[in-house]
Amino acid sequence: MSTNPGQRLLTVAAAQLGPTPSLDTPRSGVLDRMIRLCEDAASKNVRLLVFPELAFTTFFPGFIIEKQEDVDNFFEAASPEDPYAIIHSSNGKPLFDKAAELRIDISIGYGERWAGEDGKITYYNTAIYYSAKQRKGIAKYRKIHLPGRYEPDTRPGVTQQLEKRYFAVGNLGFEAFRVPDLIHGALKSKDTVSGEDTQGKGDPIVGMLICNDRRWAEGWRSYGLQGIELLLEGYNTTAFAPQYPGSDEWQEHEALFHHHLSNQSGSYTNACFSIHAGKAGKEDHGSLIAGSSIVDPNGHIIAESKTKNDELVYATIDLAECRKGKRGSLHSTSIDGLNIMGGW
Repeated sequence: MSTNPGQRLLTVAAAQLGPTPSLDTPRSGVLDRMIRLCEDAASKNVRLLVFPELAFTTFFPGFIIEKQEDVDNFFEAASPEDPYAIIHSSNGKPLFDKAAELRIDISIGYGERWAGEDGKITYYNTAIYYSAKQRKGIAKYRKIHLPGRYEPDTRPGVTQQLEKRYFAVGNLGFEAFRVPDLIHGALKSKDTVSGEDTQGKGDPIVGMLICNDRRWAEGWRSYGLQGIELLLEGYNTTAFAPQYPGSDEWQEHEALFHHHLSNQSGSYTNACFSIHAGKAGKEDHGSLIAGSSIVDPNGHIIAESKTKNDELVYATIDLAECRKGKRGSLHSTSIDGLNIMGGW
């Protein structure tokens, strides 16, 4: 805890995962790796840990899977009665139990098989936020910008990207949320005094994106207009594909450049920190970039992965640094701090 009353310090991390090679890679092995990253994070006093998109499996949208029952193996069931069922499923419970034990909040991506109230089954590319202290999920996001195609490309050797085949477009919008229990001494609405300047003194304002969403301004700006201080994003991004021009090395360089460009510009234009966690390396469907990183409100990368393996990328950040950019916003006096969503 800082002795400077103006600081709002928080140690955060991206949990980069190396490759999960194939469709039949055992989930238990992936879980063991994620738990080890949690333990590493705890040793660094990390309070918030971000895992990649579709963290529990290989990037299955890179494969053509014919049978629906085989597709279903890559999704976690959920419903209005149990919207965060993954937390206590056999595939997720060991990780969330470890996070609760270590008092580390988690943001993580996975395939969600949603059974709606009308009985309709819909498949989403989803991320949730898990509060370790509350031992429950407190927010959910579903990917909106689905890349690739529905029908496979039948040319030999092509790297497939079939998210439009396996997922529906997310339907939860870009809704920021406050996270309790992360910042010591965070101001609560019940403790405010009339006329008091409360901006930047409450629980952190957080939002989530998934992979391709980071490339488009509307997600970032929707969150920025809600006063976001911390953006969490997991991704699986192709390093190179043989059907596209340029050498493998050039394609990967360009992929990393556009990855960083999106993250740095989004953080800068919305005066927020952002955490980006990728799955990296060679999987059977193709190769994925690394580049897991933490970006500050001025657009600087303050920590980045050095490998394509399992790796913890961490930093202690000061959310008070968001204030300078937000004070300069035309919108800051009217909507900064979730006022447009019923915040104080």
